[in-house]
Amino acid sequence: MTTSTALLVADLTGVAVFAASGASAAVAKRLDIFGVVFVGVVAALGGGIFRDLAIDEVPPLAFGDWRYALTAALTAAAVFWLHPQFARLRTTVLVLDAAGLALFTVTGTLKALDAHVPAVGACMIGMLTAIGGGLGRDLLTGEIPVVLRREIYALAALVGAIAVALLDQAGRATTVPLTAAAVGVFLLRLVSLRRRWSAPVATLRPPHTGTPGPQP
Repeated sequence: MTTSTALLVADLTGVAVFAASGASAAVAKRLDIFGVVFVGVVAALGGGIFRDLAIDEVPPLAFGDWRYALTAALTAAAVFWLHPQFARLRTTVLVLDAAGLALFTVTGTLKALDAHVPAVGACMIGMLTAIGGGLGRDLLTGEIPVVLRREIYALAALVGAIAVALLDQAGRATTVPLTAAAVGVFLLRLVSLRRRWSAPVATLRPPHTGTPGPQP
């Protein structure tokens, strides 16, 4: 399997996974079939569209290659019809989202590097590719985007993107090391959820009112 074919397979797998994640979230919100498919497609293609525009690949693959939109729409529709088989939708959404995060981190970073984007920029593009679909899904389903919460989400994608860039610099960007990087992002996301790890937040202290004490 050539590198371009492997990237296509990984990209379409990420599209399917994020479409399932978006559709599951939409089903949990009791949207109709159009809403479920629409949220699934946005979740699946949003990050990739950003990536392609960032590396000046016009039109984005989501528009220029029918396989992307079809994969997203069919997967979302399948989730709509098969959702009674999912025992716990919330758990399903989280696992699928972690898988999509991992796959899009790797493919987004690699595509940016292949487009001769410097390593730092490629890492940023890889991270934004990974979180873009989840951001669109959460906004459409009325949730606070995961990326804006304390959870380890964008940070997991950034760590994975850095790992991919380092592998590329070392000439080790082959199937096995890249798969290991994707698995690392996936596990980091799931373990952080399980252990309730979170990024630090600012501590807000109540303002000092300066109310004087009782006078003698």
